[in-house]
Amino acid sequence: MLHTGQHYDYTMSELHFVSLKLEEPHYNLEIGSDTHARQTARMLMGIEDVLLTEKPVLVLVYGDTNSTLAGALCASKLGMKVGHVEAGVRSYDRKMPEEINRIVADRLSNYCFCPTSNAMNILKSEGIEGILTGDVMYDALSQVPPEALHHPYSKPFVLVTIHRAENTDIQERFHEIWEGLKLVSKEVPVIFPVHPRTRNKFKDLLSNAIKTIAVIEPVSYREMIAMTKDARCIITDSGGVQKEAFLLGSPCVTIRETTEWPETIEAGANCLVIADAKAIFDTTLTMMNIRISKADNPFGDGTASYKIARYINEHCL
Repeated sequence: MLHTGQHYDYTMSELHFVSLKLEEPHYNLEIGSDTHARQTARMLMGIEDVLLTEKPVLVLVYGDTNSTLAGALCASKLGMKVGHVEAGVRSYDRKMPEEINRIVADRLSNYCFCPTSNAMNILKSEGIEGILTGDVMYDALSQVPPEALHHPYSKPFVLVTIHRAENTDIQERFHEIWEGLKLVSKEVPVIFPVHPRTRNKFKDLLSNAIKTIAVIEPVSYREMIAMTKDARCIITDSGGVQKEAFLLGSPCVTIRETTEWPETIEAGANCLVIADAKAIFDTTLTMMNIRISKADNPFGDGTASYKIARYINEHCL
């Protein structure tokens, strides 16, 4: 396993290895933060050294990060086969770096492992053959025993995560979101685990939060899952959190213009909203009162990882 170190803060990286008792990665490039071009370039150099040493039969990349792009590009340049897990996902917003990473990774991959039928159809429309496996995030959720889910907060509460550049690079947008959270917190307490990049940009604002908004450090995977499950509503701009909210039966408000998970919108479990305080408040109050049905779960049956492993064993080795 190769860890690029794109996520390097303890709360965003090592905490999850420790809390989930995961094996340490065989390689950690410790790339850290930088501009997209410089970060990706450093990843390419480090990944190339590892691939030339290990000479793998297949390189698996996951998701839509710069690490995904660098892994797919480097392996492809070296003539190695590439498998993309979570292929075929699209927001159709080219302003998002993640969208560019997804498109390039899919184009370079020999094997595109799709989480949903919608992703399969998107790839088909682009002339790419996908392999339907289901979503590995659902696998992870399914394997967490209920007794392992704990958090210290009293219900009811609204859980918030905001970190994407579109909401944090423009101060006016984040201030509107913050005012919306203040309005929501007058009805239901708000818990806000703050991403390091968000905290760095808005230290003064976050350190002077009103009492009804609990600004906390990022939490472990299991604690986050427990909080997501118990929340009256989720307010987020994260693709993964949208999906986890649906799978855990919690209504979600997504502060973005588009989403890579339209399945959650179609199920009535998620609603897109602009970065406007009143719109966030009104939408959150509405979503808090809906009930989520997972009768037709588009994300598979919790065995995606086994299907991917079996396919690799039968077709790629």
